[in-house]
Amino acid sequence: MEPIACIHTDFPTKFGLPRQSGLVEALEGRVVFQPAYSNPEAFRGLEQFSHIWLIWDFSAAKPRSGWSPTVRPPRLGGNQRMGVFATRSPFRPNSLGLSCVRLRQVCFEDGRAVLYVSGIDMMDGTPIYDVKPYIPLTDCRQDATQGYTRQTAAHQLEVIFPPALLEQLPEEKRTAAVGILQQDPRPGYSEDPARIYGLAFAGFDLQFTVDGNRLTVCSVNKLNEPMEENR
Repeated sequence: MEPIACIHTDFPTKFGLPRQSGLVEALEGRVVFQPAYSNPEAFRGLEQFSHIWLIWDFSAAKPRSGWSPTVRPPRLGGNQRMGVFATRSPFRPNSLGLSCVRLRQVCFEDGRAVLYVSGIDMMDGTPIYDVKPYIPLTDCRQDATQGYTRQTAAHQLEVIFPPALLEQLPEEKRTAAVGILQQDPRPGYSEDPARIYGLAFAGFDLQFTVDGNRLTVCSVNKLNEPMEENR
């Protein structure tokens, strides 16, 4: 296999990415196709679908050696092991990711096909291997069970984002920034209320603390300014 496209997003690193697609609808991305795969005929009819599947590569999460049959899902506290095939961990025998995103627009720019999407969960530059339409009749199973994810499905933080700090972000990025923080970007095993975390997003470093179920943003800096090392 070879990538047919890559996605451009506001995440230069994987820290802070939503753990699943669709959790933060305001997060946007651009899927830019290689010239060899930008034939307009290949996209005929795609605009009729509201959502699409992206099959992609966990390019920033390659295991150092081999693979493990069990992993520790962050939402289970980072200390309970589950079988790798019972999780969506990036550390797998084949590093393939699967995301359902909303298709906003299909267009062609400078000889390349571009899909504007939202609800993304990928970092900037992630390679895309394939695109398929989301079909509600078969892809949405009303009788599906949630397994162990039921206990973590409603986990969200209360976000305190002082208006003076929020206004430092471009207006079109503010809803997405709050949505990311609500999802609790920390590792599942981190509970130190004094620790300052830094999240790189849309050209800014958002620094915050978490005490209990409350996240408080304490500074917003442009990424070309010095950043705290305490991640």
